Amino acid sequence: MKILVCIKQVPDSNKVEVDPVTGVLKRDGAASKMNPYDLYAIETALRIKEKTGGLVDVISMGPPQAMQVIKEAFSMGADHGTLLSDRRFGGADVLATSYTLAQGIKEMGEYDLILCGKQTTDGDTAQVGPEIAEWLNLPSVSNIVRIRKLEEDGITVDMDLPDEVEVAKVKFPCLLAVDKDIFQPRLPSYVKKLKTKDRKIQVLTLDDMKDKDEMNYGLNGSPTQVQKIFPPETNDKKEVWDESGEVLAKKLYDKMEELKFV
Repeated sequence: MKILVCIKQVPDSNKVEVDPVTGVLKRDGAASKMNPYDLYAIETALRIKEKTGGLVDVISMGPPQAMQVIKEAFSMGADHGTLLSDRRFGGADVLATSYTLAQGIKEMGEYDLILCGKQTTDGDTAQVGPEIAEWLNLPSVSNIVRIRKLEEDGITVDMDLPDEVEVAKVKFPCLLAVDKDIFQPRLPSYVKKLKTKDRKIQVLTLDDMKDKDEMNYGLNGSPTQVQKIFPPETNDKKEVWDESGEVLAKKLYDKMEELKFV
């Protein structure tokens, strides 16, 4: 079975700079990590591979530094990796992002199963996975919390819906967006990290896509535009008690007595 996992590098801190002109996050050089939900997707792919055999590939879109999350996937057990990296992809909303990923997947070949994390921690839209499936004309299911059965022609899964858990069988090829309760992700292996440190990562740019129209990518291909974005306020100040414990205890007792609690 050929499995592809879509992964993303996200900010590792809420102290992220924002481009004042475009309103998008400045990702170059910022402290980053793999999107936590994607770890569950990788674990799901590796467990299926252990049962059925085959290959697990990963794909990501981002600046050159996003290669780090592909290398992390290698150290977990992924076989091949592809990075979609081009400044013309920058500033993409969910529609342009999903279109770019779908175009990249077409260049990589055909897969029996495509896995995504339920959502990303920097966007939280949970839309990219299902939109990739639409561009590729594949059936898709989201919020997957359990794999019930694997068969030659499809997979049976549990979907965690707001009021119930629904069971569905999806025929291959298909796309699944998995939730964090599906499996416990394994830790990266130091041995695998050493063995794969020189493994080549395929890099694709806009010039490698069949559709080379710049108006379909990045900011140009994004029908939604961010009007204003700002990081949340952080409070790094620590409370300093300038009164003794006895004084504070007396104030608390007086207040409780005032409220007739004592």
